[in-house]
Amino acid sequence: MKCPGYCCSYPVIALNKRDLERLAKYFKLTFNTAKKRFTREGHGHKYLMRRKGDKHYGRICQFFDTKERRCTIYKARPHACREYPGHGRCGYYDFLMHERRCQNDDTFVAITNHKD
Repeated sequence: MKCPGYCCSYPVIALNKRDLERLAKYFKLTFNTAKKRFTREGHGHKYLMRRKGDKHYGRICQFFDTKERRCTIYKARPHACREYPGHGRCGYYDFLMHERRCQNDDTFVAITNHKD
């Protein structure tokens, strides 16, 4: 597993109207059906991506394949996902690779919210 999808676990993955239209088209749904099925309101946003359980991060984007650790809607992914991480590199990925070398385990998934 090259990338376990840390950014997909963010509690706020905001969508805009165009993102929701793209998802509706991708799944051949009406806008309102897609809105009800895929989003919720919160954190000052009209459309937030719904999430589901994940063994590594607790919660993750509903469209993230938790076994294969990849996006299942890559061609229809929201703008925020298309733009991530911007012009730089993913800082988590660099952190992950460092931790895998330190742990001598190329499947290790580094998290920062430990309970112990």
